[in-house]
Amino acid sequence: MDMRLPIGTAAIALLMLPLGLQLYNSTALTPTGGDVVPLEAPKESQPVKPDATPDADRSVVVPQPAEEVAVQTDALTEVAPVAPSVAPVPMAEMAPPPAPSPMLTQRMAANPTLMQQSMAPAGAQLTDSYNAMPPSQAGMPSGDSFEAFEEQRLKVAAEEPVSTFSLDVDTASYAYVRRMLEDGYVPERDAVRIEELINYFPYDYPAAESAEVPFRPTIAVFPTPWNAKTQLLEIGIKGFEPVLADTKSNLVFLIDTSGSMDSPDKLPLLKRAFGLLLDQLSDNDTVSIVTYAGSAGVALEPTSAAEKAKIMAALDQLAAGGSTAGAQGIELAYRLAEQAKIDGGTNRVILATDGDFNVGIDDPDALKDFIADKRGSGISLSVLGFGRGNLDDATMQALAQNGNGNASYISSFAEAKKVLVEEIGGTLHTIAKDVKVQVEFNPAVVSEYRLIGYETRHLNREDFNNDAVDAGDVGAGTTVTALYEITPVGAGQVDPLRYGSTESPQGSDEIAFLKMRYKMPDSAVSQLIEVPVTADLVYGDIADAGVNAQFAAAVAAFGQKIKSSAYGSAMSWAEIKALAQAGRGVDDGGYRAEFIRLVDMAALLKPDNTTSR
Repeated sequence: MDMRLPIGTAAIALLMLPLGLQLYNSTALTPTGGDVVPLEAPKESQPVKPDATPDADRSVVVPQPAEEVAVQTDALTEVAPVAPSVAPVPMAEMAPPPAPSPMLTQRMAANPTLMQQSMAPAGAQLTDSYNAMPPSQAGMPSGDSFEAFEEQRLKVAAEEPVSTFSLDVDTASYAYVRRMLEDGYVPERDAVRIEELINYFPYDYPAAESAEVPFRPTIAVFPTPWNAKTQLLEIGIKGFEPVLADTKSNLVFLIDTSGSMDSPDKLPLLKRAFGLLLDQLSDNDTVSIVTYAGSAGVALEPTSAAEKAKIMAALDQLAAGGSTAGAQGIELAYRLAEQAKIDGGTNRVILATDGDFNVGIDDPDALKDFIADKRGSGISLSVLGFGRGNLDDATMQALAQNGNGNASYISSFAEAKKVLVEEIGGTLHTIAKDVKVQVEFNPAVVSEYRLIGYETRHLNREDFNNDAVDAGDVGAGTTVTALYEITPVGAGQVDPLRYGSTESPQGSDEIAFLKMRYKMPDSAVSQLIEVPVTADLVYGDIADAGVNAQFAAAVAAFGQKIKSSAYGSAMSWAEIKALAQAGRGVDDGGYRAEFIRLVDMAALLKPDNTTSR
């Protein structure tokens, strides 16, 4: 048979077309031209079904890399003879590719990551990506870095009765965790700082009556929702909130305009965020702008906030490009802050960056020392993180802590509104600095305890009374919560020492004794608050403790579960959601409702039976 004749070519094409389509769908080979290229028949054929349709075949086509497609130029003119024993496969009998299950379809609709995986390049196994890749194994994209820390361990009250830490008012961790979950990823363990998750939300604690005593603690003890043998000790404060019209601020915007900021969720979002902040300032305030990208520069000299058009014009002219010289920019920003310093007012540098510091002071310790030295002059530093993939959270946290400021992660315009509009007092105006907490547990009542979160805020026992040791600051109107899980005597996990003391601990009926130290913003001498934790503060049911207790406990359980904590992970997502719903209370900003939706996302990405990542 002459294969070069048009009739022969057409016949062979008709014979090979079904096998070609079969191989096309099973190996994702994409034809490179309009002519039919004969392909070697597969060694094993797929099971056939009579109801195959071309539309179903085309719905899962995956492009094959070009280098894997070998097309011989003479294949168009010469075709190997087909053995007569091989019968053509009828078009109607070809097997369509396996269709995704309804559950997978729902997961793909709810999870863009799975949708992307379903469109993976050829060479990836589609069947495995459909059936063997549970949402819980969606890994975090590389590029972001976080300080590594070990979870707070359980302590025996008879051996270590005193716990000391610095308050943490930052909220960056929650905003980052939320973004990761919304993008279809489970955040890495070190990105989850449970105290920042809890403190992201406002709580209805009694406010201080005057600036002289800027806060007072609220204490409650109630059953632990994830462990029937333990209780939670809740310590909450709400800072005094002055009238903003009476405040004066000298603000220096230190803006990263390096090439890494060239992304819609970085510099463009930063400009819009600062526009929101500018609208909250009064004629008493001044604004300066410093940029750093290759070399530092002054984009705007100290200018009255009344000249909003001038300030916005300077912001609008900023563009991303160049390498990062963060340290040089910081030095220039502090010089401008000192130049326009307001006695008795707020003097603050606001660093906005994706956290990349590649040039300048290379030694992180030297950079932190520089910031710490500058805070002594009355100029604080706050950090706003933007974007993902280049985020150096560890450096931003260290700079904010050493600069007597706070760190926030601006993941969206809505988050910018929360931080820079709704919480502007807490972001800009400090009402108490170097706030330390020390709790002494009574071994006669408490056998074991552990602090939930605050791993990066640990202080030594002797640091509490040392006013030279730096600690966290509290802003105007800010609420801060700390939770201890405590175990009553007789229900402890740790066995008593065989050769230890046989004498029973002596003491009062107090559960614990709370001490807090703080300094007024313009003082170097700390003040002391002391409150005993007594039996009348104990509630038999968490519902009786109120919505603050219920919601804080739900967020703590969420944080423990999402990071596969050694404590508290046994609580199911449904139980966490129910507890959060019970503690929603008044939710003017809708943040608690948003958290409840976030629990649903976490349940999809990390099901209850998933214990590790």
